[in-house]
Amino acid sequence: MILNHTVESIMTRQVATVTPDQSVQEAAQLMNEHNIGAIPVVENGKVKGMITDRDITLRTTAQGLTPSTPVSQVMTSDVVTGTPNMSVNEAAKVMAKNQIRRLPIVQNNELCGIVALGDIATNHTYDEAAEQALSEISEPSYH
Repeated sequence: MILNHTVESIMTRQVATVTPDQSVQEAAQLMNEHNIGAIPVVENGKVKGMITDRDITLRTTAQGLTPSTPVSQVMTSDVVTGTPNMSVNEAAKVMAKNQIRRLPIVQNNELCGIVALGDIATNHTYDEAAEQALSEISEPSYH
């Protein structure tokens, strides 16, 4: 079986998103509902940030903020994105370099999908790329 080696062939197209104005509680509820740990923050189709379960724990709960805190106050704003036509290996390298497990996919400046490290890892064609990315993501970073 010949596989298409682009991100488009493995990305999730139906992506749960939140807006910057939505509450962290709404983001957490979506994460629970979809069994995911990160959600792109999107405004008018454009990726403005990412919010993770870790962001909610460390930047909201641990700081004593309320569940009604807007996502924009606790999201990660510097979001690394990929494109549908990039290779899966390229995506894995970008994820490893930036120590991220999820890569929003953008086309014409609009979110069109997301690739998780698990998407790469469950496709045996890309085992080596996923293994390399995971080992680099799991290394502690000292900045």
